[in-house]
Amino acid sequence: QHGPRPPNFVFILADDLGWADLACYGNTFIDTPNIDHLAAQGMRFSDAYAACPVCSPTRAAIMTGKSPARLHLTTFLPGRGDNPSHKVLHPKIVPALPLAETTIAERFKAAGYTTACIGKWHLGHSPKEQGFDVVHAGKANTQPTAIEGGKGEYDLSGKAVEFITANKDKPFFLYLSHNSPHIRLAARRHLIEKYKDTFNPLYAAVIHTLDDSVGLILSTLEREKLTANTIVIFTSDNGGLHVPEGPDDAPTHNSPCRAGKGFLYEGGLRVPLIVRGPGVPAGSQSRVPTISTDWPPTLLALCGIATKDTFDGLDLSDVIRGKTTELDRTLMWHMPHYTNQGGRPGGAVRSGAFKLIENYEDGSLELYNLGVDSREGSNLIDQYAGIAETFRDKLTAWRKEVGAQETTPNPKFDAALHKQIYLDVDVNMIPFELTAKKMSDPLREWRKRVDAAGKK
Repeated sequence: QHGPRPPNFVFILADDLGWADLACYGNTFIDTPNIDHLAAQGMRFSDAYAACPVCSPTRAAIMTGKSPARLHLTTFLPGRGDNPSHKVLHPKIVPALPLAETTIAERFKAAGYTTACIGKWHLGHSPKEQGFDVVHAGKANTQPTAIEGGKGEYDLSGKAVEFITANKDKPFFLYLSHNSPHIRLAARRHLIEKYKDTFNPLYAAVIHTLDDSVGLILSTLEREKLTANTIVIFTSDNGGLHVPEGPDDAPTHNSPCRAGKGFLYEGGLRVPLIVRGPGVPAGSQSRVPTISTDWPPTLLALCGIATKDTFDGLDLSDVIRGKTTELDRTLMWHMPHYTNQGGRPGGAVRSGAFKLIENYEDGSLELYNLGVDSREGSNLIDQYAGIAETFRDKLTAWRKEVGAQETTPNPKFDAALHKQIYLDVDVNMIPFELTAKKMSDPLREWRKRVDAAGKK
């Protein structure tokens, strides 16, 4: 082999982790020393976004660099059924990430890397068919014991440690996709006790365990003397879940951001993002807006793999290396679905400080200035009608360009049921309470109604 060895990549993806759940993002209630250490040694992004406010589309975007709208994979697999409470019908999404798509793992493999997919895939087919040499799914839910957490964290971390150790002498790409902190939540009793005075003690204990398992990966890289040549990325697939789903309380809240998973507001789209590696300025922060589709072009650039393919994302390698601090870009989202969390079909655009949300049910628009209003509490549609129209035109043109699927009217629409579920209770504006129970109790009836309406 000639020249220096290309860098290794460890891409750690959390499941439903909110941007405000980590100490390095200002959380004063949960201890996350290992992830904080990662941030102190690398770059922390304040304006990182998921490609979708639910899981599968974001995962597809990370794998391909293509927008979920272009892939026709715009909600979780297999998706939520249509029902009379829906004013419009969901488009039919693809049942899996198409095998014809080239994943980042296939690109790395072609360049001589060994690849592993450890943990949650949630894209149909098998990761083995899409470029991964080593595949270990693990279990989404486990019984907490002295050696395991409630979300299979230590099983997955153990397999990741084995993979790193076995492949330390050649370039590798490890995609470690945790099931944590997705519901159902479970954790060791002493940790729940440790956090008994926090918003949600169980959720805090799950985050603590996730952080501990990240520490195992970082200490392995250190022990095997791989830290200096390994790029570590830590992020989440969407925002935190801020409503009760299933029998438990709401896991988290995304204050001061509005709403959470399943919504196009900041709480649903904004995610933590930390990058550490050779050339990344230690302890740095970036305000550059990023999105999940940026990863394939960025990772390829960071290890010098050339491609003629085009991506919906941008190459952020200069941003990560601290060479660029400003990036003028427009981000787009297309979510033509009702979600399990109470979200309704819509699209969104962010450009500069402004963000527009278009409601696909009735074409109504919301415009926010995130620079002064991160909680999206003040709709500026009347003051800035011109900006709103420009943004809507951009969104319409983009949907056409990527061949996005549109919604159609629901012939079985029941307006009374729709009002009960989506209008009488506005779950995107829940006021923050000091405990998850207090925040969730007023929503129990609403939750039952949503679940009843969604039954096949």
